[in-house]
Amino acid sequence: MKHLHHCTKLQRMAALALCCLLLIIAPAQAQDENVALLDRSAKAFSAVVKKAGPAVVYIGVEKSIQSKHGAGLGTDPFGGMFDDPFFQRFFGPQFQHPRQQQPRQFRQRAAGSGFIISSDGMILTNNHVVEDADTIKVRLSDKREFTAEVIGTDPQSDVALIKIDGTNLPTLPLGNSDTLEVGEWVIAIGSPFELSQTVTVGVVSAKGRSRLGINDYENFIQTDAAINPGNSGGPLLNIHGEAVGINTAIFSRSGGYMGIGFAIPVNMAKNIQKQLQKNGKVTRGWLGVVIQDINEDLAQSFGLDKAEGILVSEVSEDSPAAKAGLEQGDVILALDGNAVADVTDLRNKIAMTAPETTVKFKINRHGKQQIIAVHIGEQPTSFSHQKHPSRQQPNNDSTLDDMGLSLQELNDALADQFGYRKKQGVLIAQVAPDSPAARVGLQPGQLIEEVNQIRVHSLSELKKALKKSHSPKKILLRVRAGDFSQYVVLHRQ
Repeated sequence: MKHLHHCTKLQRMAALALCCLLLIIAPAQAQDENVALLDRSAKAFSAVVKKAGPAVVYIGVEKSIQSKHGAGLGTDPFGGMFDDPFFQRFFGPQFQHPRQQQPRQFRQRAAGSGFIISSDGMILTNNHVVEDADTIKVRLSDKREFTAEVIGTDPQSDVALIKIDGTNLPTLPLGNSDTLEVGEWVIAIGSPFELSQTVTVGVVSAKGRSRLGINDYENFIQTDAAINPGNSGGPLLNIHGEAVGINTAIFSRSGGYMGIGFAIPVNMAKNIQKQLQKNGKVTRGWLGVVIQDINEDLAQSFGLDKAEGILVSEVSEDSPAAKAGLEQGDVILALDGNAVADVTDLRNKIAMTAPETTVKFKINRHGKQQIIAVHIGEQPTSFSHQKHPSRQQPNNDSTLDDMGLSLQELNDALADQFGYRKKQGVLIAQVAPDSPAARVGLQPGQLIEEVNQIRVHSLSELKKALKKSHSPKKILLRVRAGDFSQYVVLHRQ
């Protein structure tokens, strides 16, 4: 500003006025640019919805229900809302109106969403939306209504494929859920509380959510896009207007939106949809092992450098794993050259592998790595979850009492009671609260079959195995609960 000293007073005033004007104009221009950016973002969301919306449908179902606690009035005063499978899968059967006095049949109505994936009327939705339905009505965004038939359902993943008779119907393209990133924008469209074509926007909050107890096979996308009862089966879209998930469940303490929703990744649904369309059912791969994640204690007990891989705690007789030579205590590190993240990751990959496929496992056995080829089988129809004995017997021995365990011999009567064989192992009679045994989840009725990888059939064998322990402060047990077993590590107090 030094050169202004030689300017006239009028020139100096003009220069100062120009500076002030620039200071006023610059923020205004920046503000206009920000508003323009927001306007473009809003229009982008609107364009995605306008393109995808016609392929999103409202699904109304009716089914015959026999009340468990008696008959109600002529109609359900709540319109069947609390009998909606979406409610019951989170809050249980207590959501039934109480004015019931004697058993009777009544018509239950429920609603959900879906989206058309082929111009001839194939629709993806949730199994729990159409399960056991007597009639399924589908309403498009242009108000046309169709009666749908079920092509196939898969309760284990909660995916269903239904069809309406139509031609040149609007369709929704399927994206690639594997490329979805946490933090990306996503859009949910559906019929929450029967309000069809409702749009909500949010982000991907997390990927790979599992062990929620919702489905047998879980690998959920978590989102904060508002999802409510009735959104079930509707699409979760990326910003390109592609379906990357099927909205399935919410976490809620109130029954409504609380910022946590879950969607089935569309890549998982694609595989299931193809099988349902071709065969009307899903055939899954089967390995025939019981597996568990490895923590630091188990890693040290099995001589691993770090907690990685999946521990094989049991191999079923005459299973693909047994025929290939997989053994109890093996640590699976990779499947076909790809590292396995955890039990859920491996379980889902095996389930999605077609039977009769040969895969290669990289394993660690007694500190040495090797490759084992396994010919994957077909999952048996009798495949079931783990069983847990629940009845307790009084204490009969104080072995391992400092770990909080009271043990006793497995005689004929106890073996029959808990479904074991005589001399199969040592029975856990009691578990002390807040003990090392309680902290790792041991329960009365379970059976100790190994101590520090030594097979034990009786208390005397168990005591001998304990004496051979190289680390008296830490004990590795293989414990059976019903049909399956797992490894646990106990620390002496």
